[in-house]
Amino acid sequence: MTQNTTPFDQVIAGNSPASRDIAFHMHPYTNPAVLGDAGPHIMARGNGVFVTDETGSRFYEGMSGLWCTSLGFSEPELIDAAMAQFKKLPFYHSFAGKTVNPAIDLAEMLIANAPPAGGNSVMSKVFFAASGSEANDTAMKMVWYYNAALGRPEKRKIISRRKGYHGVTMAAASMTALAYAQDGFGLPLDFVKHTTAPDFYNGARTGETEEDFASRCAADLEELILNEGPETVGALFAEPVMGAGGVIIPPRTYFEKIRAVLSKYDVLLVADEVICGFGRTGNMWGSQTMDVRPDMLTCAKALSSAYLPISAVMLSEKVYAPIAKQAETLGIFGHGYTYSAHPVCAAVALRAQQLVQERDIIGHVRRIAPQFKSRIDHLARYDFIGNVRSIGLIGAMEFTADKQTGKKFDPAHKVAAQAVAVIQKHGVILRALPGDIIGFCPPLIISDVEIDDMFDRIEAALDEFGTIASNLV
Repeated sequence: MTQNTTPFDQVIAGNSPASRDIAFHMHPYTNPAVLGDAGPHIMARGNGVFVTDETGSRFYEGMSGLWCTSLGFSEPELIDAAMAQFKKLPFYHSFAGKTVNPAIDLAEMLIANAPPAGGNSVMSKVFFAASGSEANDTAMKMVWYYNAALGRPEKRKIISRRKGYHGVTMAAASMTALAYAQDGFGLPLDFVKHTTAPDFYNGARTGETEEDFASRCAADLEELILNEGPETVGALFAEPVMGAGGVIIPPRTYFEKIRAVLSKYDVLLVADEVICGFGRTGNMWGSQTMDVRPDMLTCAKALSSAYLPISAVMLSEKVYAPIAKQAETLGIFGHGYTYSAHPVCAAVALRAQQLVQERDIIGHVRRIAPQFKSRIDHLARYDFIGNVRSIGLIGAMEFTADKQTGKKFDPAHKVAAQAVAVIQKHGVILRALPGDIIGFCPPLIISDVEIDDMFDRIEAALDEFGTIASNLV
């Protein structure tokens, strides 16, 4: 007779951190069967642009963790800011008019450094949450609240772009137009619609220029709005540079053409700056780099260099004024989180943004970006790399089975994932993205010497990977 075993029985049999992790920890974005076979990769320490695992192996963190640890690992100024606030006031909320000084200072700093807003408006207010997903959910609710305040509650459909990533809560995952975030969950919800991704490399027609392609993207958006009914469409959510969908850099004039369509039908533009914000593209905001001019903006990740969870929604005065009037009529703005403007998170984020200014991090990104671009561009020499691209300190290489035709590898081969595994053996952690793409997003503090060493390792790995790739064509 077979006796059933519990996770505790399994742990008793092994008792290692890996066995306990497999027994008790459900990982995000992980195949449970693969985790059970291979076990977890347990990280122990971090310093600067490096992380070290429990075996003592050190790696370049070429993705800043999850596009987020912009100021590197073990920054003492951020640790000190957290400890000082912990000792002073470890928690308080922002409900019913309560607040804390770090939240006031951070909100003021964000508005002072806000990008140009849509129309003749300016960014006016900041609402705090704990994650990018929460920020985008909040922004969606604010779109609905705004339109209800203007007497048009039916104007609530949300548009995002295919390949866009906006989080994984039910509403945010509906906007995340990537199969892995929706399959099996019954998503997207029916009020979210998707339009063309500004992916010129994969989406352009034969003979189509970037200008023509941008015009077609705008025409596709207008057609979708007209088909749905302009009176029902509330907002477009868009990343200035699309991150998890493949580091897709829109063609010039794209946002100019998109804004014209949105303005024509009175549809709000929400910039998702969760990855692009705080210097990643060479400006404080991706919205400045790409001339987005949003009505609202969401941000997270590098807001605190990911040392503690915090996110924000920035509202233009155009959007805030009707919301405030409606809240006065109803007696309350009935939305918020326990951890909105958490004092320790706010204190760390405030210090992170002060360091960005004090150390001229954005100036450093601008100075080092040409070298970063040069090293990424050099990867195009490989027969199995069909496209490379970068802006600021974010980039990607895209695998192809045939450079001349653009034919892709069979998705079943998971070529990018195989390449990531080889690259990791050479001491660099990167991430495979949908479409056999590998992204690059190192901490913004990376030096020129570290860029060269990191890419030397990546190229040595790709030299080794060439044999594997040739056998998969």
